[in-house]
Amino acid sequence: MPIPSLPSFLTLSAELCGISVFTLQGTGCAELYYSTLTGVVGQVLVAELLAAFAALPSDPASRATALRATILGNEKLGPVARNIVKLWYVSTWFELPHEWRQQFGVPPTDRTFIPSPYAYPEGLLWWSVGSHPSGAKATGYASWTEPPAIPS
Repeated sequence: MPIPSLPSFLTLSAELCGISVFTLQGTGCAELYYSTLTGVVGQVLVAELLAAFAALPSDPASRATALRATILGNEKLGPVARNIVKLWYVSTWFELPHEWRQQFGVPPTDRTFIPSPYAYPEGLLWWSVGSHPSGAKATGYASWTEPPAIPS
C-alpha cells in the first residue's frame, strides 16, 4: 500500500539535498527513510514539517530563502530537516541535539543508528564524491589505483 506522504517527503528531501527525486528514488531507501523519520519523531511532527514545506512560495528565487528561514532556521523543524539530509547522505539517523530534546521531548527511538545495512551503499555521499562505499560495492580489479572522479 502506498504511503500518502511519501511524494511530499521525497520532494522535501530533494530540495534539502540538492538531488533530484528520481535519484533519491533510485537509492531504494525512500520508504525506509520515511518510516525511520516517522518512527523517531512521529507522524504529527512529520505532518507539521511537510505542511511548512507545502506552504513555501513556488517562485524559485524566494523559495530557497523561505526554505532556509521557515524550515532550516526553525528551532523545532530545523534539526529534523538537517537529520533528513544526513540520513540521505550517510545513511545514518543521528540523535537529535540535546537542546532540541530538552525543548520538544525525547522520542524513545531517537538515538544514532543505521536504519538498514542495505542503506549504507546507497548513501548519496558516495555518489557525490564520485567514489564507492568501501566493502559494499566492488569496482573492479585495481580500481583503487585511480582517484575518485568527482561529478561536475
